Amino acid sequence: QVQLVESGGGLVQPGGSLRLSCAASGFTFSTYYMTWVRQAPGKGLEWVSDINHGGGVTYYADSVKGRFTISRDNAKNTVYLQMNSLKPEDTAVYYCAKNLVPRLGLDYWGQGTQVTVSS
Repeated sequence: QVQLVESGGGLVQPGGSLRLSCAASGFTFSTYYMTWVRQAPGKGLEWVSDINHGGGVTYYADSVKGRFTISRDNAKNTVYLQMNSLKPEDTAVYYCAKNLVPRLGLDYWGQGTQVTVSS
């Protein structure tokens, strides 16, 4: 069965960095787009970033562009989110998700990892 397991979250000061990982299993990872989505306390889901099958094409929300970098290692079935220059408004639970249809539909989600940006 499909499994997505996020890790790497934690507490970081404003301006700091974190690297999230999402280990995938149960499907042919290298043939699917992958997505990071976040949910801040009391708010709805916010799309963060997409990456294509091979990792050569990426997309970002304006709120994270220039600060976050999505990447993937298909040999390790893992997608990453490098987050730099973190702001308090980046505080959220971060989820990785598998795309059913590239950039149009998500069919499997991880359990999420908490990122808290606070001094």
